[in-house]
Parts: sequence; C-alpha cells; structure tokens
Amino acid sequence: MAQREPRSRERIIFGAADLIRRRGLAGSTVRDLAAHSGAPLGSTYHYFPRGKQQLAAEAVRFAGDLVTRVLERELQAGPAAGLRAFLTLWRQTVLDSDFRAGCPVLAVAVEEPPADGPPEAIDAAAEVFGTWERMLAASLRDHGAGQAQAAQLATLIVAATEGTVAMCRAQRDIRPLDDVTAQLEALVRHATGGPCHSGERTTYRE
Repeated sequence: MAQREPRSRERIIFGAADLIRRRGLAGSTVRDLAAHSGAPLGSTYHYFPRGKQQLAAEAVRFAGDLVTRVLERELQAGPAAGLRAFLTLWRQTVLDSDFRAGCPVLAVAVEEPPADGPPEAIDAAAEVFGTWERMLAASLRDHGAGQAQAAQLATLIVAATEGTVAMCRAQRDIRPLDDVTAQLEALVRHATGGPCHSGERTTYRE
C-alpha cells in the first residue's frame, strides 16, 4: 500500500497537469481533474484535501520540475544550449498535441485568484517562472553577460516563449515560435560574446 499510494498521487498530478495545459484551470473542476487521470474522486480529495487549488499547485510544480530538469542538463553546455532545449520542448508540446496544449504554468498564471482562499496555484506558477529565470540568468552570467543584462534577458526568454506558445495555439501555426527562437538565439549570442549572424534563421525538421 505504501508503494501504491505515491504512484496514485503522481498519476493524479500528471493527469491534472495535462488537463490544465489543455483547458486551463477555471474550466476544470476537481471531478474533471480526477476523471482525466482515471482516479476516483474520493482518492483525489484524500491526497489533496484542500481541493482544486492544492492539486493545481502540485500539477504546476510537477510540470515546472520537468522543464527545470531539462534546463539543468542542457545549461551545462551553456545558455545557448539551454535556450534551444527550452524552446524545443515547448515547440514539441504544441505540435504533438496538434495545437491543443500549451504550458500549464502559464495557464494557471493568467487565472483569476480564488475568492475563498490563498492562490496556491498562482503562487506555484510564480515560483516556477522565477526558477527558470534564475537558472537562465545564472548561465548567462557565467558565460559573460552582465548581471542586469542576464536578468533582463532571462525574463525576456521566459516571457517571450510562454507568450508565443499561446500565439501558436491561437493561430494553429508554429511560425511565431520559430521566429522568436531565431531572435532569442541572436540575443544570447550577443550577450555572451558569441558570433552573431545577421539574418540567420533557425530551421527545424518536422
């Protein structure tokens, strides 16, 4: 039983993250989130007694941790590699879902705070965004960017990527993300003293 419970809890969190990235939080009830993961409603309340906000916060942290692990690995090769991995992850998410899914962290961040309790999910989204920014900024500083420039560029990377993912879903077109990728890569090269090729455009293979 002790071994089954963590897996059941993780399955609920995974299902919640998947539904939120597709439908958002306001459009999902606890029953919806439980059903999407295949878990009984009673089990969902057992693991998340504070309800939807608690479950959504855990789903956001789960999604954030997945991206954080990718960044940790790829940033070892420098900010350009980390940036490419970050953008490629979201590009694949959008394409694999046929433009039906985006980032659950962003989906929660734009929701109206609950009227009856602390905004656990929004707070979790802020934590995740902050983690990504700090990781990118640290890598940029380590590779030659000034402190202020690194912080500002890290914020731009996260904000531009998240916003462009939403644009791609609305337009059902991956071009906005590819355009932003080319510009962000040029900015990172410039900030870290790498070669800057004017007019260069990233080309992907589907």
